[in-house]
Amino acid sequence: MEWGTLVATLGGGLIAIAGTVLADRLRTRQEHRRGLQERRREVYTDFIAATGAAHTELRRLAQSGGGDGLEGASRSALTDARVYEVRERLFLDGSAGIAAAGQTMFEHLRALRRTVAGGAGISDRAFHDVYHPYLDAVWAYREAVRDELEGRALAPADFGWSAWDGRERCPHCADRGTGTVATAPGQRRLLPGRGHREDAP
Repeated sequence: MEWGTLVATLGGGLIAIAGTVLADRLRTRQEHRRGLQERRREVYTDFIAATGAAHTELRRLAQSGGGDGLEGASRSALTDARVYEVRERLFLDGSAGIAAAGQTMFEHLRALRRTVAGGAGISDRAFHDVYHPYLDAVWAYREAVRDELEGRALAPADFGWSAWDGRERCPHCADRGTGTVATAPGQRRLLPGRGHREDAP
């Protein structure tokens, strides 16, 4: 075999091997990205489901009164729903933006737990002062997840609302005379004679 033919054969073989290695790496990278996206979608859903279960139990406790056992029962609401466990998975697999939104939501949930543990009933102002910021954080989390996974964030206007916090739809806040006032987008305005501020749409 002539040297030129040998070199050409070896060169062709090296190119083929390099192409195969590159294709394998690209395939591995794509599979890793798909796997990460699937894990993220799962943990994002698990987190909203776990906090939702805890939230439902906290509302039940606030409705029932709960007696002297509110501290323990309110703590169990979070542990039984596996909120702490799923939060750790969120920190490991979630993107930085979603983990931050989840942590904000978690902090508002804990504020709600402390308020319920303190004996606030579901119609008490103390309950609503922490409940509506929690709802706002829940929807901010959903908005961030939707934006990351689907490329289109939700907005309150998609549901015919002016803000995420739910005050405008809350019968207890309506009974106290709270409501929304139209302002420029992104501004907050203190309603005259009322204790709440509202986000403009």
